[in-house]
Amino acid sequence: MLNQIYPWHDSYWLHLVAYVKQERIPQALLINGVAGLGKLQLALYFAQYLICLDREENTFCGHCSSCKLFMANTHPDFIFLEPEEPGKAIGIDLVRQLITKLTLKPQYSGYRVVLIKPAEKMNTNSANAFLKCLEEPPERTVFLLHTELMQQLPATIISRCQKLLLAPPKAEGIISWLQENGVAEQQELLLNLAQGAPLQALAYAKENLVEQRQQYFVDWQNIVLHHACPVSLAEKWHKHPSPGLLGWLISWTEDLIKCHFITQHDLLYNNDLEKNLHALAKRLNLKSLFEFYKLLLKATYRVQTQLNKQLLFEEILITWSQSTLNH
Repeated sequence: MLNQIYPWHDSYWLHLVAYVKQERIPQALLINGVAGLGKLQLALYFAQYLICLDREENTFCGHCSSCKLFMANTHPDFIFLEPEEPGKAIGIDLVRQLITKLTLKPQYSGYRVVLIKPAEKMNTNSANAFLKCLEEPPERTVFLLHTELMQQLPATIISRCQKLLLAPPKAEGIISWLQENGVAEQQELLLNLAQGAPLQALAYAKENLVEQRQQYFVDWQNIVLHHACPVSLAEKWHKHPSPGLLGWLISWTEDLIKCHFITQHDLLYNNDLEKNLHALAKRLNLKSLFEFYKLLLKATYRVQTQLNKQLLFEEILITWSQSTLNH
């Protein structure tokens, strides 16, 4: 459990505290934002604040029986619902177990909090079952739904939740935070790659992701330069996948399309690759680029299915190889 919230959470935290002070606590709160903004930490902090029996001005006390149980992960009025295995769905059985628990009253005098992460992992059956919890909410119970893909949630659930959208903080303040946490260089580039999310940028720095991305770009560039085989590269990518790969391909393609219309350095998402991107753009057919871009967007959904990932990469790279002007 965090002893304090992250500095970029301050305004969100005051918003959450106001719910409690004004006695307008939402029955369900949907916390949405890209990965690496600290949504889970903020949700846990708010959960402990709601459960605390001796709240201070803007935080929980940390010493009451509820706080001690919460920090020991043994509080009976805090329920954390997540998939049984990472990447799997939150199935109907898990939601049924939750509903059974909610038939009992909270054991302490504070609130009972149910944190669901990631909420979009509820399948159709479990989402329909959970909807009944929102339609007939148990007493003194608050649902916190953590998501990075709100659009994948049923509209019936979204409409019954208050929304808290976490936006990426301004880079100026976060660069010093990254430096304090051991990131000595390339802070702006890391933040850019992480869509402005500080925790993601910090993770990328520890994983040497900038170097990985550079190698993927060289491989990708070699396809249209006819220095590499699409099928062989697909096999290589399949064996050594990077979680950021599809996002990189999309951003590189967006920048290539921009290069056909603009020359401003600061308008490119990957401005560290500006020279290579402009050189590539001169070799590529704009109409084919748009078709390739559509394929990549579809792939973001297809990659989450049971589809053979190597075949998906083969389709992507063969299509990419056909985007040259002489095609």
